[in-house]
Amino acid sequence: MRSFLSKSLSTVSIAVGAVMIPAPVHAACPLALAVYGDAESEAGIDFRPTMGAATVTNSFKMVLDKGVVLDGIVMWTDGVARPHGSLMYKCPTGDVTGDELAACTVWEGVVYSADDQGNIALLPAEGVDAPKTLIFPDLGPSLQMSAAYGADGFSKVPWDAFLLKGCQE
Repeated sequence: MRSFLSKSLSTVSIAVGAVMIPAPVHAACPLALAVYGDAESEAGIDFRPTMGAATVTNSFKMVLDKGVVLDGIVMWTDGVARPHGSLMYKCPTGDVTGDELAACTVWEGVVYSADDQGNIALLPAEGVDAPKTLIFPDLGPSLQMSAAYGADGFSKVPWDAFLLKGCQE
């Protein structure tokens, strides 16, 4: 009887001890290092740190099929504060005019985020934990009408929502 009780208590203490060992905690990913993907078109978004830019609060690149890369930035608007995003394709570098910048901008709009429960919010700053979903309203139609789309560009139009896929290291 005593050996049965000893074995039972040993088994119970091992089971209790295993339950009390904390599971590994996965560190949250800051938005500046987040990687997102669109399930339908295989488009991806890789955020990168803004390196202390005065007006740009987030920067990223969007990679589409056929190796097409769009450069993205987010700047918060004055007045009614909103994260205004812009995606650009083959913009000239250096001192550019407003007209040149407008000609290479393929999408503009407010960037939204969503959590697991479907609560919609504005895109946070780059140091905040990356949201589960990003929403770029009317992204697909805007890109389809751009110079980046077609025979010399990408052919698969992404949807407006991108899901968090991982974190860059």
